[in-house]
Amino acid sequence: MSIHTEQERQGACQKGFKTMCGGQALIEGIMMRGPKKQSVVVRRPDGELEIQEKDIKLIRDRYPILGLPLIRGVVTFCDSMYNGVTALMFSADFYPEDGEEEEPSRFENWLNNRLGSEKATAFFTTLAVILGIGMSIALFFLLPTLLGTAVRFFTPSMLVRNVAESLLKIVIFVGYLALCSRMKEMKRVFSYHGAEHKTIFCYEAGLPLTVENVRKQPRHHPRCGTSFLFMVIAVSILVSTVVFAIWPVENAILRFLAHLAMLPLIVGISYEFNRWAGRHDGPVTKLLTAPGLWLQNFTTFEPDDSMIEVGIRALELVLPEKQGEDAW
Repeated sequence: MSIHTEQERQGACQKGFKTMCGGQALIEGIMMRGPKKQSVVVRRPDGELEIQEKDIKLIRDRYPILGLPLIRGVVTFCDSMYNGVTALMFSADFYPEDGEEEEPSRFENWLNNRLGSEKATAFFTTLAVILGIGMSIALFFLLPTLLGTAVRFFTPSMLVRNVAESLLKIVIFVGYLALCSRMKEMKRVFSYHGAEHKTIFCYEAGLPLTVENVRKQPRHHPRCGTSFLFMVIAVSILVSTVVFAIWPVENAILRFLAHLAMLPLIVGISYEFNRWAGRHDGPVTKLLTAPGLWLQNFTTFEPDDSMIEVGIRALELVLPEKQGEDAW
């Protein structure tokens, strides 16, 4: 466990710096990932903090080829999805629906008996990740492609069809975020999201990690997952427009399969952009990241002090022993 003293934090980075630390909002909690450690901190119903820590083991450390540009984006995305769902399930255990513990189903009991609890949990986590990715692909890629076929009734122009599909992707994505932001349960999760961002900004500013200092920080962060997802949509629009301009495809199913084939490249490019934007400040960076930051108005709300305390604790647990090891 690495907890820095106030004096160390004050002298850490007076000029500020960009950190590799990032996180995810959970149900009444926050997950933080540092260069070598991951923490999950959840505020239990009794007000106390439940803490889970573990060392990070990256698959690209065993297979260096997976750490190459473009490839590492897909690997990191899948790893983040798996760890995010695992942390979310952990936090959900403290807040069962209707305040009652659910009895395991026959299928769950069968898996536990066959595989053991750890492997059964890994199975359900993997299944949740696959379903989550599948639903996202269906919503943001398959649906716009199918709806875009209606353009053929008005014009045979491939350019118009590409534009229509692009607009549909954006409208569906923004509408989805807006709908989520209006859900009562999600508002607290998005407030923890704000606490995560503010805590990281405070640390990057070289300030002591106190509630007062964190509260003053902005809640929109350029490396946010919301910005990344928007970049995936934006890059997919650019790539598909170029590809379908060179290779016109009329059939909706073939167009969707082409989108799927391009998806790893799109995720890889989006990751590299997000990585670059997180390390640089300037007019160009601010212009390119502005749409993603604006969309965070739907997914990042102002936290209360108890949420900020969770963010501070989660970040302190993943800070490196030596200051600067987590800088870009």
